[in-house]
Amino acid sequence: MFPRPTETRQVQSLDGVWNFCLQQGSENGFKSRWFETPLNQVTNDLERMPVPSSFNDITERREIRDFSGWVWYERTFFIPSTWTDGNILLRFGSVNYKAHVYINGKNVFNHTGGHLPFQMDITKLVRISSQNHISVAVNNVLSNGTLPQGRVVTKNDSRKPNTTFTETITRFDFFNYAGIHRSVWLYYVPKTRIVDITVITNTESDLSTGIVSFDIATNSKDEDNHYWRIGLYDRDDKSVAPDQAKPNGKFVIPDANLWWPFTMHPIAGYQYTLSIRLYNKTNNHLIDSYYQKVGIRNITLSKHSFNINGKPFYFRGFGKHEDMNIRGRSMDQSMILKDFNLMKWIGANSFRTSHYPYSEEIMDEADEQGFVVIDELPAVGLVSFQRPLLEQHLMTARELIDRDKNRPSVVMWSIANEPVGNVPESAEYFATVATEVRRLDLAKRPVTAALANNKVDYIVPSLDLLMINRYYSWYSDPGYVQVIQGYLLNDVRNMAQKFHKLIMFSEYGADTIPGMHNEPTTIFSEDYQVEYLIENHKAFDKLRAQGFLIGEHVWNFADFMTGQQITRVGGNKKGIFTRDRQPKVSARLMRCRYWGLTNVNWTTVHRQGFSLCPQMIY
Repeated sequence: MFPRPTETRQVQSLDGVWNFCLQQGSENGFKSRWFETPLNQVTNDLERMPVPSSFNDITERREIRDFSGWVWYERTFFIPSTWTDGNILLRFGSVNYKAHVYINGKNVFNHTGGHLPFQMDITKLVRISSQNHISVAVNNVLSNGTLPQGRVVTKNDSRKPNTTFTETITRFDFFNYAGIHRSVWLYYVPKTRIVDITVITNTESDLSTGIVSFDIATNSKDEDNHYWRIGLYDRDDKSVAPDQAKPNGKFVIPDANLWWPFTMHPIAGYQYTLSIRLYNKTNNHLIDSYYQKVGIRNITLSKHSFNINGKPFYFRGFGKHEDMNIRGRSMDQSMILKDFNLMKWIGANSFRTSHYPYSEEIMDEADEQGFVVIDELPAVGLVSFQRPLLEQHLMTARELIDRDKNRPSVVMWSIANEPVGNVPESAEYFATVATEVRRLDLAKRPVTAALANNKVDYIVPSLDLLMINRYYSWYSDPGYVQVIQGYLLNDVRNMAQKFHKLIMFSEYGADTIPGMHNEPTTIFSEDYQVEYLIENHKAFDKLRAQGFLIGEHVWNFADFMTGQQITRVGGNKKGIFTRDRQPKVSARLMRCRYWGLTNVNWTTVHRQGFSLCPQMIY
């Protein structure tokens, strides 16, 4: 449950500037007990580090940007004097990759895995009357047992002095940003409190009646001394059904406003508020309260379509990254809203959280604005499938579903991106992950994965539908756009006939240097990106007409940073927008493409500022 203030709950942010240092060479901050002492007493190499942010790009130091190992954060804080009768929780939105947390010198929690929140009760460790100290050790080293996988290698030439360096080797094409990436909160809650909320929505067959089922858990062992008042309210704060008096039940809402995706209905992203209030029977005192947003919608799969609220939904959108200049993978509300405004401008209706779970603030905005989300686990480029990796994969799936299970925007779980799928051990591995995801998600969303080639026989049986990543005329046959249609049509038809499952394109794209132009076109030019996209779209339209395709996500929404490679000039340049969110020439092509796929009146859209759309090229 996200830390939101209510009548019974209070929130205090620990965001801001923290002290920061690397643990280098023979140093060992654990043995030397750095968590007990201010860092300025144990090192002269102290930096000031913003939280949230990735630490890599904040300084001018190469060793910080490229560092692999343990780093240390610290700051001090005070607890409000009124926080005496309840419990005090400490919550991190995301720390990448491992975190050891200390309060006043005591280890209170360790967490493995980036991108997802974790929290701990620190009530007995903090001091109300004086200053408190928090220390966080963060490790970004990847291995075959981490999600994603990677390895750190030490390279040197024994014949030459001063040639030793370490390098992180990965199978993913984005920068391994690290640090305290999302907000840190102190959260004051009642001793007896609501600890979990599960909401499942549906509609009657006529789509006019909405159903909201709920199940609420507390930490109380004295339920007989409590009573509930649970209500459902619309956007105008009007009750839409009689209040409920039990922690589990359902609301039936006549003439319900359904949660619709952007461009699919005049009112997109409609949400109700589930008001949850727990009282003491003896004195009618309000014990705890929480307010949960609820979007009413249903999802079904048919032979040729993915359906939301009984109507075919065609995915138009992007693979994205949480990636920004200077801030790295930090949560940034300004950039979040800018990205959603650009996606609305271009006519998108969906995105995939490639290749890891995105911040709760992003997911909140998707719920609010009616964007459909494919929620992806950080299992990118898996090459080996040992038991420790499986255990981490399952734990991460539990954390993700626990966080996002109530979101109307989330319509699918993606359990991996481009794993090696032609080894027998991957069959049991992915069957185990998919089975656990289906067990955990009571709403029974479809399970999928993004596949890079046709050697996927061991993975496909575990999936409800298929996402495919294809880069014909880029990674293969670069520059020869005439091959795109033939390859794509053959590829998708064969997969559809072999596996009998719905298919969408989750990636296709070409690197593009802003301002580079050629005629005839050449790779890396803006003109080539446009030509490349057009040829893909021609194939998509033929596949759609034949009932093989349910969506298309271009790779990528915006340029993003990668590790240094001779094939990457300042990162991956496949973005439709630059890294600072300015449009390339292809942005207007994609705007024509996506709005042209909607049922929105074309004349109306044109009046909203469209330049002439080259529809004749399709």
